[in-house]
Amino acid sequence: MSICQKTHCELEEKQICLVTEKKCRENPARLRSPPKEIKCFTKTEGVPSGRVTKPLVFWLHDGVPALVREVLLERGWIEYDDHEQDIEDWNLHWQNHPFRMRDHRSIKPWQRLNHHPETIRITRKDYLARHLKRMKGIYGTSLYEFSPVAFIMPNDYTKFITEYTKERQIPGKKPSYWICKPVNRSRGRGILIFQDIKDFVYDCMVIVQKYISNPLLVSGYKWDLRFYVCVTSFCPLTVYTYEEGLVRFATEKFDLGSLDNVYAHLTNTSINKFGPSYEKEKDVIGSGCKWTFSRFRAYLRSQKIDDLRLWKRINHIIILTLLAIIPSVPFSSNCFELFGFDILVDEKLKPWLLEVNHSPGLRLDCAIDATVKRKLIHDVVDLLNYKESDALRKNKGENRKDSCFHKTQALWTTQEDVSLDFLACARRTKSETTSPSSSFLQIDRRVQTAGPSSVYPKKTLTSQLRERMHMPQTALQSKMPPQSLPMSRPSYSPYEPVHPFCSLNSTELFTQKPSCPPYFLSDKDKRPFTRVGDFALIFPFNDAAFETSRNGINIKNVIHEIYKLMSKKLQPENQKLK
Repeated sequence: MSICQKTHCELEEKQICLVTEKKCRENPARLRSPPKEIKCFTKTEGVPSGRVTKPLVFWLHDGVPALVREVLLERGWIEYDDHEQDIEDWNLHWQNHPFRMRDHRSIKPWQRLNHHPETIRITRKDYLARHLKRMKGIYGTSLYEFSPVAFIMPNDYTKFITEYTKERQIPGKKPSYWICKPVNRSRGRGILIFQDIKDFVYDCMVIVQKYISNPLLVSGYKWDLRFYVCVTSFCPLTVYTYEEGLVRFATEKFDLGSLDNVYAHLTNTSINKFGPSYEKEKDVIGSGCKWTFSRFRAYLRSQKIDDLRLWKRINHIIILTLLAIIPSVPFSSNCFELFGFDILVDEKLKPWLLEVNHSPGLRLDCAIDATVKRKLIHDVVDLLNYKESDALRKNKGENRKDSCFHKTQALWTTQEDVSLDFLACARRTKSETTSPSSSFLQIDRRVQTAGPSSVYPKKTLTSQLRERMHMPQTALQSKMPPQSLPMSRPSYSPYEPVHPFCSLNSTELFTQKPSCPPYFLSDKDKRPFTRVGDFALIFPFNDAAFETSRNGINIKNVIHEIYKLMSKKLQPENQKLK
C-alpha cells in the first residue's frame, strides 16, 4: 500500500470514529453503554494497514448446547451482549424452539434464524402423520408407504378400535404390535409398546402406530439412523444431508417377549446411557451405544448389503417428507434449519421414517458425538456463507483450512458492483470427483475494477447495510452515479419467491430492504452447490427438479421426476432377476 493510500485510509478511519461518537453524544439512547465506552476494533494480524474489522455476532438462547457456542467462538465470532451491541447488531440467532412469526417479519437482511416458520408441521408427530396421510392419498402408496399406519388419539380412537378388532378376526393372522408416543415429547419419554389393548393407557394426546416388529438387527441389537438434514430454503426447496451421522443402538438384545424393556426396544441415547449394559463390551457393537455412519456402512458392505441403494431410498424419504409441508411454510429467506430424521430399517432392507426432530441433540455424550457433531456445526456455519476473517480465526486458535469460504473475496467491492464471489473454492478434491454435474458448480466471478483488492471489509456488513437502509433516500441518490439512480418501481416484489442465492444490483441493495440476505447472494439462475463440507445436496437432484422449484415449487412435477428416478433404478434390478 502506498503512503498516500495508507494516509487516506487512516484519515477515513478516524472520520468514521468521530462521526459515530458525535451521533452517540447527540442521542445516547443509541448505545446501552455510555458514549465514553465506544470501542473501535483494532487491526488484527494479517489485516492490511488502515482496515478495521469486526467479528460476526451470534445470539444464543438458554438451553442451546455449549458445543454451538464453542464452535462459533473457535471461528472468531463473538457472543451478543446488549451492553456492547445495538439491539440489531447480531448475525445469527440460534434457539431450540421455533421463532414467533413477528421475529421472522422483523428480521434484518444481515441476520439469520436457525428455524423456518411452521416446520412444526413435520416435527410434531401428529402433524407429520396427517401430512403424510394426505400425500399418500394424492400421490399413492408406492411413494408414501414409508411411515407406519398411525392413529391420533383421542380423535382416532374409534378407527383404531376398528382396525385392532379387524386384525384379531382374521384366522391365522398373528396380532400386530403397537407403539404409543406422546405427540409433543422427545428423547423416548412416555413411549408404550403393547399387543393387547387392555395394556393401552394414555393420559395426553398421543399417536399410535404399528410397531415394526421385524427390524434389521446387528448381532441381535436393534438400531436406528439419525440423519442430519439442513434446509437452507423452502422456496425454492434446497436440501442438504450430512454424510456422517449417528447409528444409535439399544443396549440389550431385541426381544418381543419383554415389551416393557426400554433398553431392548428404544434406541434413544438419553435412555440407554443409563442402562446396565451401556459400558459393557457387546458383541460386534462394543461399549456404548453409537456408531458413525462410516463404520456402519463398512459393516453393511461386509454383510453384502448394498448401502448405496439404501441411502438413496432414505434420501427419497427425506425429500418426500419435506415436500409434504411446502405449501404450508411461509416464505422467509433469512432462515435455515437443521433437522434430525430418524430412520429404522427392517429385515427386508426397507427404510421407515420414525420421526423428524426440529432441534436434534447436539450435546456430547461420548467420543463419537464429538467426532460427528463438532464438524457438523462447523459445516452448518459454512453453509450460511458468512465471511469470516482468517486472521480472527487464527487469533482464536482455529484456522480451518478446509472451510469452503475461507478464501472468498470481499463481500463489499465498489458501489457499482456489490455482487458476491459466492463460494470461491468449490470444496476439496473429493467434491470434484463426486459431483454429479459440473453445471451445479458454476460460479459467476465478478472482478473488482476499482481500488486495491482486499478480503477485509473496512466495517462490518451489518453496520454498512444498516447505515444505507436508514439513510434518507435523497442522500442515497446523491451518492450514486447517474446511471444507477433508482427506477420508479422496484425490479422485484418482496412478496414473490426469491432464490436464496439471488443477486441484487447496487440500486436495489442501497434503496430498499432486500428480501434476500446479502450474505447469501449469488446469481438466481445458478444451482446450489452440490457439496459444502460434508453436506451433500439432495434437492434439487437434477436440472428438471431445479427448474420446477425455481419460481414456486411444482410438487406434482417433482414427484414425477422422483418416479422417473425410481423406475430407472428398478430396471437393472428386474434384469438381474430375469
